Amino acid sequence: MRVGAVTLRWAEALWNLATTHKVLAQVQGDVERLSGALKDPRARALLASPRLDRAARRALVEPALGGAHQLTQNFVDLAFDKGRESVLVELAAAFKKRRFQEENRADGVVESARPLARAEIERLEASLGPVLHKTLTLENKIVPELVGGARVTAENRMIDFSVQGRLEALRRKMMEAPLPTSVTQ
Repeated sequence: MRVGAVTLRWAEALWNLATTHKVLAQVQGDVERLSGALKDPRARALLASPRLDRAARRALVEPALGGAHQLTQNFVDLAFDKGRESVLVELAAAFKKRRFQEENRADGVVESARPLARAEIERLEASLGPVLHKTLTLENKIVPELVGGARVTAENRMIDFSVQGRLEALRRKMMEAPLPTSVTQ
């Protein structure tokens, strides 16, 4: 999931406050519960709906905030006061991104024409992790158009080992190759 810049800033602020007050684990749990309450697309649509007044939208997240730390409750209140309810939808993804940054980890996708065995994925993780200077965790996605090989996307980088990618590279080289000059007789 892509996370917006505003959400990243808000999440960073909550993360830093929770770390400073030594309640990060509890706040992370609160964020996960809140995310669970907003998983339903209808709940997200209602949260974003300008037709509902703020109190009705706030009532959507109230059940998830039962027993939440005061920092989390204050954060949610501020989001509603500032009209930034959309931050709450992406908050868990932003927290995950921040946690991965803290742990020097990265998520990625390995696309392949066929399902890869777990051992193959682990070899890719082990060989490409040092390239990114991160501990890499890859998820396999089947893309039949690749014909063979694999394409890995992680940390805003793509490494293409696919037959389709190699053919495309060869096509580009051939298009850039200078044509022989004609010999006139």
